Amino acid sequence: MIQSNAAKSDLLLVMVTLLAAAGWIFSKEALSGIPPLMFIGLRFLVAGLVLSLFGWQALRALDRRGVLRTVLVGMSFGVAMIFWILGLHHANHIGVGAFLTCLGAVFVPIVATLFGERANRAVWFSLPLAAIGLASLSLDSQFMMGWGELSFLCAAVLFAFTFVLNSRAAAKTSPIALAAVQLVVVGLVALPVSLLSEVWTFAWPASIWMWMLASIFIATSLRFFMQTWAQSLSSASNAAVIMTLEPVWTAMLAAVWFGETMTAMQLGGCALIFSALLVSRWHSVRNAVRMLIK
Repeated sequence: MIQSNAAKSDLLLVMVTLLAAAGWIFSKEALSGIPPLMFIGLRFLVAGLVLSLFGWQALRALDRRGVLRTVLVGMSFGVAMIFWILGLHHANHIGVGAFLTCLGAVFVPIVATLFGERANRAVWFSLPLAAIGLASLSLDSQFMMGWGELSFLCAAVLFAFTFVLNSRAAAKTSPIALAAVQLVVVGLVALPVSLLSEVWTFAWPASIWMWMLASIFIATSLRFFMQTWAQSLSSASNAAVIMTLEPVWTAMLAAVWFGETMTAMQLGGCALIFSALLVSRWHSVRNAVRMLIK
């Protein structure tokens, strides 16, 4: 039964990474007709309300402290998503953006030290790899560090803070309630900023409505529901390793859908960033390998 649950969890987590990668494509297509902050606000607000239907009992069980914990995580997540969607709106290369964003996982142990936690040696080994990877991208003649790329890097740092806060809240909160509140709060953070800075209209072509609905129900509601379910069946280390596949899938989908290509220098930079990601999670990688051998 344990092996059955592990296999089911692995398959679900791989599907989650594919849905997350597809979310980059859905979002980029939707941004051709919707202002970025309006899009991310509506996407997460509606998705959070949908997820709340599945976690209604868990939401009712939240006490005042539980609500405050989840709202705090949601606010951090909301600011991170604002930078992420601005990065996606301005960046020219989605694949590279995905690898820049995944640096958040490398930053997590460093951010955790601000909360009194100690970073293991693997983290310090991963930082030079990440730095060389960024340098490789910056030195490439076809790569420009513009507003989009800087926004992705800001999002990565904020995602690291969100992850640490989320880990602390998850120990005391139902996963589905935590996810539902987070998504709703992201919407509540982004929409007021959108109202102050963007012109709203819902006169979208049918194709834009399709991408918006796909972003809400497939890339957000379904993804977070499946991720919550999968993580309840799997060890944290195994889930952490599988989730590193997201930037790889994103780069591959962007190559197929948008015809994106990478130079040798860009591929090398992304490979180094991915290596840094694995090294920073070396403990999880080692545990996952041991489980596979058994």
